[in-house]
Amino acid sequence: METGLTFITGGARSGKSTFAEQTAARLALNEGGKLHYIATGKPSDEEMRLRIRRHKEQRKEGGFPWRTWECHDRLGAIVAHFGPEDIVLLDCLTILLANELRLDGKQDRVLEAILRPIDDLKKHCRALVVVSNEVLNAPLNNDRLTLTYGHLLGKLHRELVKRASAAYLVEAGIPVLMKGIKS
Repeated sequence: METGLTFITGGARSGKSTFAEQTAARLALNEGGKLHYIATGKPSDEEMRLRIRRHKEQRKEGGFPWRTWECHDRLGAIVAHFGPEDIVLLDCLTILLANELRLDGKQDRVLEAILRPIDDLKKHCRALVVVSNEVLNAPLNNDRLTLTYGHLLGKLHRELVKRASAAYLVEAGIPVLMKGIKS
C-alpha cells in the first residue's frame, strides 16, 4: 500500500468515508503511525449532527485510536501539529471548500487556502487521505455561487488527482481504483 496522498471521491452516502477510514487504518497497521482525523463539517443542523455522530461512532467501533481535529476552515493553521509518523484523513474537501468560500469569495485565494496546506500535509505526514464528494455529475443550479463552487471543486479534484499516488471513486460501497497501483 502506497503512502503519500490518496484521493477518494464518490456520491453522497456511497461509502467513501468508510473506505477512507479503512484505508488509513490499514496504512497505520502496515506502516505504523498515528491516526488523525480532520473533520471539516459543522454541526449546523440535525442531519449534520447525525452524520458527525455516526462517523465518530464508526471510528470508535473500528478499534483504532483516532485523534480528531475539528477544522472547518483555515486548514493551514493546524498543519504544524503533524509529523512524519502521522497518517491523516481529511473528511471532506467539499465542506472545506464551502467553508472557505464563505470566508473569502476570491477564487484564487480559496484554492490557495486549500491546496497549500494539503501540499504541506503531504510533505510532512507519512500518508494523507482526502475525501471529497462527486457533486458535478448532476446539473448545477444556474446561480453564480453554485457555478463558482462547482468550478472550484472540479479544479480541486483535478489538482489533487495530479498530486495523488492513488485515486478512488466509490460507488455503492465499492471502491474503484482510478489512478495508482492495485495493492
